Amino acid sequence: MNLEYLSGFGNEFASEALPGALPVGQNSPQKAPYGLYTELFSGTAFTMPRSEARRTWLYRIQPSANHPAFVKLERQLAGGALGAVTPNRLRWNPLDISGEPTDFIDGLARMVANAASEHPAGISIYNYRANRSMQRVFFNADGELLIVPEQGRLRIATELGVLEVAPLEIVVLPRGLKFRVELLDAQARGYVAENHGAPLRLPDLGPIGSNGLANPRDFLTPVARYEDLKQPTTLVQKFLGELWACELDHSPLNVVAWHGNNVPYKYDLRRFNTIGTVSFDHPDPSIFTVLTSPTSVHGLANLDFVIFPPRWMVAENTFRPPWFHRNLMNEYMGLIQGAYDAKAEGFLPGGASLHSCMSAHGPDGETCTKAINVELAPHKIDNTMAFMFETSQVLRPTQFALECAQLQTTYDACWASLPATFNPNRR
Repeated sequence: MNLEYLSGFGNEFASEALPGALPVGQNSPQKAPYGLYTELFSGTAFTMPRSEARRTWLYRIQPSANHPAFVKLERQLAGGALGAVTPNRLRWNPLDISGEPTDFIDGLARMVANAASEHPAGISIYNYRANRSMQRVFFNADGELLIVPEQGRLRIATELGVLEVAPLEIVVLPRGLKFRVELLDAQARGYVAENHGAPLRLPDLGPIGSNGLANPRDFLTPVARYEDLKQPTTLVQKFLGELWACELDHSPLNVVAWHGNNVPYKYDLRRFNTIGTVSFDHPDPSIFTVLTSPTSVHGLANLDFVIFPPRWMVAENTFRPPWFHRNLMNEYMGLIQGAYDAKAEGFLPGGASLHSCMSAHGPDGETCTKAINVELAPHKIDNTMAFMFETSQVLRPTQFALECAQLQTTYDACWASLPATFNPNRR
């Protein structure tokens, strides 16, 4: 698999599968090389500031406009409507992978959301489970997709080329990009954040300086690859939360060359340069932010993608697990591998938890008691990778998420064992 470095999110990238397929000197010549059609793929409004604009010029065998009418599919995404409002802390065991043939689309289950699909902000979060490769092609008109594999490797064939992604890696697919998910293992499972708002980008580093966290040079974008296939292909789109499909007589993954910055990309989470204290106390968890989707309020995220990777703990005279806290943001956590340092048990790879705005949470009783009494020495948290989709808008669980067998009905009990240790006569 050939990949190119994504050296910055505002830069131009270019790739061609045939020599000279990219026009020189202009974007839309009267006659494109090789008899290709020119098409503009815009991820932002035309009048956005240059620094915010996302667009890519495509040179393809058939234009995307060459399709018949879409028809609503009888089988829709699992998850259904949003459920009853609840302020409670929630946690789920991993969802089962079906024994029936299930591709990436059929295996999507919406768990929580904070906006309808037509809103220009907000997110929806899904779990995916699959045991076979897609034979059809899919695009999502409702938002950008951030895919986080937990089990099984994926080969994602897109209009702009191929990306292979495995657990401990992520992939981001722009809104509207056509793609096909193929399984490289017998089955696959993971998480998907659908971002309805501003496209994801690297967070500003501020006082951290010019280095640290996720480095631009470690993001990879595919090399052009096209399919010149004259065979029936089902094209599925998600539009306002519903699945629609049409039948093509060719593969829509037929882009021979492209240039621009509205592109798919992947990132290896093991390359994240973790920042932490070397004296006492905790920096805020924002130091673990990989990508962010901003809002019009500076510093208030529509979506933050935050990870908790292996790292050294050396703080002196400090309660080292995440402290007990209540905050403005809403946190949907997942676990890719290992254990999370704030939970002794019950939070499993493939599982998830939801802590809503001002919902009190933190380490469970066993973890807290151990952290208070342990003799402090430098140690490394290893063989783990937890993550968080964090958003400024309240996430509501779907009816499916509230009724599924994987919902842990005793989650609150993990804090019930916290003893009352206060003694006014002993400092």
